Amino acid sequence: MKLPTKPLSITTITKVFSTASAKPPIFNNKTTHTPTNASFNPTQFSTSLPTSPQDLPIKDSTFTSQKPPKFMKDPTFLAGKPLTNTAQNRSFSSGTENQPRIPPDSIDPSSPDTIPVASTFSSPFESPPPIDASSSIRKPLSLWPGMYHSPVTNALWEARSSIFERLLDPNRDALLQSELLTKTPSESRTSILYNFSKDYILREQYRDPWNEVRIGKLLEDLDALAGTIAVKHCSNDDSTTRPLLLVTASVDKIVLKKPIRVDTDLKIAGSVVWVGRSSIEIQMEVMQSPQDGSNHLDLVVLTANFTFVACDSKTRKSAAVNRLAPETEKEKLLIEEGEARDKQRKRKREEQRQEFDNGGHSLHGEEDRLKALLAEGRVFCDMPALADRDSILIRDTRLENSLICQPQQRNLYGRIFGGFLMHRAFELAFSTAYAFVGQRPCFLEVDHVDFLRPVDVGDFLRFKSCVLYTQLENPSQPLINIEVEAHVTRPELRTSEVSNTFYFTFTVNPDALKNGLRIRNVVPATEEEARRVLERMDAENSFC
Repeated sequence: MKLPTKPLSITTITKVFSTASAKPPIFNNKTTHTPTNASFNPTQFSTSLPTSPQDLPIKDSTFTSQKPPKFMKDPTFLAGKPLTNTAQNRSFSSGTENQPRIPPDSIDPSSPDTIPVASTFSSPFESPPPIDASSSIRKPLSLWPGMYHSPVTNALWEARSSIFERLLDPNRDALLQSELLTKTPSESRTSILYNFSKDYILREQYRDPWNEVRIGKLLEDLDALAGTIAVKHCSNDDSTTRPLLLVTASVDKIVLKKPIRVDTDLKIAGSVVWVGRSSIEIQMEVMQSPQDGSNHLDLVVLTANFTFVACDSKTRKSAAVNRLAPETEKEKLLIEEGEARDKQRKRKREEQRQEFDNGGHSLHGEEDRLKALLAEGRVFCDMPALADRDSILIRDTRLENSLICQPQQRNLYGRIFGGFLMHRAFELAFSTAYAFVGQRPCFLEVDHVDFLRPVDVGDFLRFKSCVLYTQLENPSQPLINIEVEAHVTRPELRTSEVSNTFYFTFTVNPDALKNGLRIRNVVPATEEEARRVLERMDAENSFC
């Protein structure tokens, strides 16, 4: 496959009003005018409408392009210019400020190679045109099997249409890629640009009740973008070979540094930063211009690290991935850090194996730590009238919800989309922190996510959450650590097993603390709960 030499964008197509005398719609007291002699390019297409573009006239020529080629280099998904915002800022602390990062790009809608992230809902003032079911062009995006629909997944799938169509119907009898390629981080670098300042429908899809971006939807988009980057790195020029199956293995860290406003354009950029034999580590950054326009270099509002593993799509065994060759000193340093994290993961797995062999007792001095943790919990259980009123048992902070996994939530491999699971887990974690604090919590981090087993369509999935422990050493920023477990339950077989574990960290607004809000200490009541707390604390300390 050859890389294109021309920038690519996706055309936004709107619908024609039923009569010529109909008045144009009015949005925000501004009249939208319809050009009378708009020309149409038959190679244009839409990301948001399941119709044949050959039958639709162009009314909004903001984005025009050629049909996307089979592969693109460094695509950017288009947005617009920032607007002023009235959302209040709050301070966020992070231990990753000094780490080398992917060089942030300018949030510029006029940059080359731009593709829009379009809203997935049409305007209520417009009537849809008829769909030509007999059209011979490529199947509309909404009819593709195995796709979780969102503005970003729509844009990503459309931009990579030729690649993803090959993955949807792979030739399992074809041979695996015989010779590994060496690629640079820049070859997998991909960007998304959200046009929040101009696309009011897209803005409403991402707005939360506090006029900020919904973190749960952003987690979906990060997972979708990471998957696209992984596919791009593992692709080769030979379309006759059997494609690899790429799955999310873990989310190592997602850190929110600043609140993300919903009426200012947003950009996500990421690339591969380290590869092992069959694993790929991807780092992404979310960027947004400051509200006051100051310190323009400090655009990064969120950082994320995802790890993917590659498997043979036929045998389901691990498969080797293309090598990575750094080009800059920062990329070399990122690869070194990836090597260190990989060694740490291997060391942790070895410790867990030894712990299992020793009957679950491997930590030196663990018994003393367990006794200290359980002391207050036993008072709650045995003498509740004498228990500390500033403490609460873990079991008293629990929340739970359940769902049946639907076909519309699956990915192109037929399994439930990992971003959807992260979204649902975050919403439950936020609710758990809200009920525990008594005020709206402020999200800080996704500490870790493990994808232990796949979730299939039709599975009965139960999400269980609790406040695992609190950190009250810093009175100005108490930390609330939430654990969410996803259980696949099979009533017919009377079985239930954990498919995913999620760990989130929240804090509270400093103004609430000034008004006398107190965060309670959370204590375990059983040895099993105490062990979970210690394991999580040790894991956090090991990544600091």
